[in-house]
Amino acid sequence: MELLHDVQRKLDLFFDIYQLDKDPAFSRFIPMVYDPIGFDWKAKFEEDFTQRFNGLMMKGSPELQRIFLASFPTDEILLQFIEEAYEGDLLLMHHPIPMECGDPQGEWGRGFLPVTPSLLDEISRRHLSIYTCHAPLDYNRKIGTSISISEALGGEIVDEFCPYGNGYAGVICDIALTTTDELIGRLLPLFEIPYVDFEGKNHKRIQRIAIIAGCGDVVSDMKEAERKGAQVYVTGEIHCHIHNDYGKSKYNRMKEYVEETQMSLIGLSHAASEFFVMKTQMRQWIEREMNVEVQLLRQSKWWV
Repeated sequence: MELLHDVQRKLDLFFDIYQLDKDPAFSRFIPMVYDPIGFDWKAKFEEDFTQRFNGLMMKGSPELQRIFLASFPTDEILLQFIEEAYEGDLLLMHHPIPMECGDPQGEWGRGFLPVTPSLLDEISRRHLSIYTCHAPLDYNRKIGTSISISEALGGEIVDEFCPYGNGYAGVICDIALTTTDELIGRLLPLFEIPYVDFEGKNHKRIQRIAIIAGCGDVVSDMKEAERKGAQVYVTGEIHCHIHNDYGKSKYNRMKEYVEETQMSLIGLSHAASEFFVMKTQMRQWIEREMNVEVQLLRQSKWWV
């Protein structure tokens, strides 16, 4: 058992939460999804979280027995947390709101969405806690969304790309000689996905790859990685499959880039690519540093 205050302090210090004034993404997206529905998110969430958009988001009872790990707060994940958690337990996630990114072999998504307010009310009623860490978990160089993937592939980080927050979200790695097909064969079971989103060239000799978990469908980032010698670009999303004008515009621009790139472009799903750090580095660190049980909360479907 641990005190919530101690758990919060350890997470805050490890990820230097207070060194980042505002999360560059969710300082925009949280107001964007909640304000139109008239939800008073500033009253529901911890005051400091409403300024930084990282850290302790909802404060429950002062003691906890378990920490649950997830990537997105979908209804499915929150219902499972509510059902299985004891009073005071904490849910640690990468995103504070869910995101429908779309399925490359199915329906397109709706983008960022508000958490169902009744589920937040139930979390408060049961005195549970939520802590989210977005940009600091992307650029941290000990436990991070992209470096966890590099570590699993036996990569040696030789460069970085995509400035983000107080660091870089993407890494360039040298790996043991492989092929595009062999690499995809390794990635599928690692990320528990039935298929990848693939574009670009298929290579028979690969030694340098770029990795950026999450939303990697940015042409300028891909071009930078290719200039730095990457033969493969591994990310959460190759294409934006959000069903609006923004998503269609990004999709069309990426289709144009696909015709010119020499890289293999591999998408793993946004949620699965960011859950990976939770089930590997984050879980190991918590079990080493804290006297709590750790429970993983997986989405039943990663491509949504």
